[in-house]
Amino acid sequence: DYLDVRQATAFVFQNYGLFANKTILENVSIGLSVVQKKTKQEAHRIAQEALEKVGLYDKKDQYPRQLSGGQQQRVAIARALALHPQVILFDEPTSALDPELVGEVLKVIKDISDEHTTMIIVTHEMEFANQIGDQIVFMEDGQIVEEGSAKDIFETPKKERTKKFLARYRDNYII
Repeated sequence: DYLDVRQATAFVFQNYGLFANKTILENVSIGLSVVQKKTKQEAHRIAQEALEKVGLYDKKDQYPRQLSGGQQQRVAIARALALHPQVILFDEPTSALDPELVGEVLKVIKDISDEHTTMIIVTHEMEFANQIGDQIVFMEDGQIVEEGSAKDIFETPKKERTKKFLARYRDNYII
C-alpha cells in the first residue's frame, strides 16, 4: 500500500530541503527521531554514520548557511541514507549547484550506486546517467519516449526524438 512504499523510500530534493534553524546533525537525524521513533542518541549515531559516508562528519555542528551548495546537497543525501530506504529518489540533485560543486555530489551518488542501492534519478547529467544507470528512461513532456539499458539508449537509440536529443547533447558536450 501507499504508506509501505512511502516508508521504504527517501527523497533528495534539488533545493536541499534543509532546516535553516537546525544543525547538520539535527537535519540528518530529525526523520529518524520523528518518523522512525528512534531515541535521540540512536538517531544521532545513525546520522553521524551517514555524514561520514558523504564526507561531512566534521560539519555536523554547523548550520546549512555555513555550507556550500554542494555540501548542503550532500547533507540532504546523508539524510536520505540515514533512513536506510529501499529506494532513493533524486530530483535533479545537481541543478541548483555551481558547476564546480557538481562533481562532489555526483561522486557521492556514484558511491551509493556502487553499494547497489536502488536509485531513481531525474537528471540532465547525461554522461553521469550513462556511467551509472542500469535502466534509462528518456522522457519528454511527462511521456516516456524510450527506455532501455544505458548501452541501448546511449549507443543505439531507436526513437528519432532520442537520437535528436543525444545528437544535440553530443554537439554541446563531449561524451
